[in-house]
Amino acid sequence: MGRYSNVCRKLKYQYRMGASMAKKLKSSETMEGEEGVQYHIGLKPGEVCQNILLCGDPARAEKVAGEFSEVKVERRNREYVTYTGVWNGIDVTVMSTGIGCDNTEIAVVEILNIVENPLLIRIGSCGALQPFINLGDLVISTAAVRLENTSLYFVPEGYPAVAHYRVVQALEESARKLGYRYHVGLTATAPGFYGAQGRAVNFPLMKPDTVDKLSKLNVYNMEMEASTLFTLASIKGLMAGAVCAVYAQRIARHGIPSDVKERAERACYLTGLNAIAVLRTGKQM
Repeated sequence: MGRYSNVCRKLKYQYRMGASMAKKLKSSETMEGEEGVQYHIGLKPGEVCQNILLCGDPARAEKVAGEFSEVKVERRNREYVTYTGVWNGIDVTVMSTGIGCDNTEIAVVEILNIVENPLLIRIGSCGALQPFINLGDLVISTAAVRLENTSLYFVPEGYPAVAHYRVVQALEESARKLGYRYHVGLTATAPGFYGAQGRAVNFPLMKPDTVDKLSKLNVYNMEMEASTLFTLASIKGLMAGAVCAVYAQRIARHGIPSDVKERAERACYLTGLNAIAVLRTGKQM
């Protein structure tokens, strides 16, 4: 984390805030505060750029910021930890959303209130549903099975949750050139972590065969955010995609060792950063 310490000394703008920042709300619908401050993410116009990486874990957002040569904005509000800075000459924002589609919906809606035409790439973790996918591999989503219900409040059940083809191509090019082992295929987005993903916990399960059924349908992985991201982006005609590091092999029932996890996480966010470079400059960094 030495590089990140150096970045911290270069901060142009750092402001830690709570919900009190947006205490004077303009509307009960948008929940927008003074100067356009968004209620949950705590950010206003000009503080988020058009190239955005989304992750669940606030600690991962900090690791991504450690790759920046300069950090211009740092903001922490609830689970939403955001850094806007410069990576290899490209403006990038990384934001943690916390876990689940409900949190992702909040992040995407509020981002779109303050940023026009953003590129949105999820850099997450997942469980593998195919035996040939190893712990530490990357899975790039082409589309997502909508097992969650957050997206149902925007679109009907038959509406497809599809990643933008250009983002899929950029993620694949980045992973390949960086030398990472990756797979490209369908993702399932679950509304929970334990019961909703068929995990054998100390509770009765209504759908204990979830993993088996999805695997037979050639779904590659399962996570908790992508389908809502893809759905909202498609409605607005935005470019969105997802790359996830495999932390669990659900078929073999194996979990990832800590050293492999650390490497896989870094591979995931470097793939996301390089995909931004491919899409914005036409080349990798």
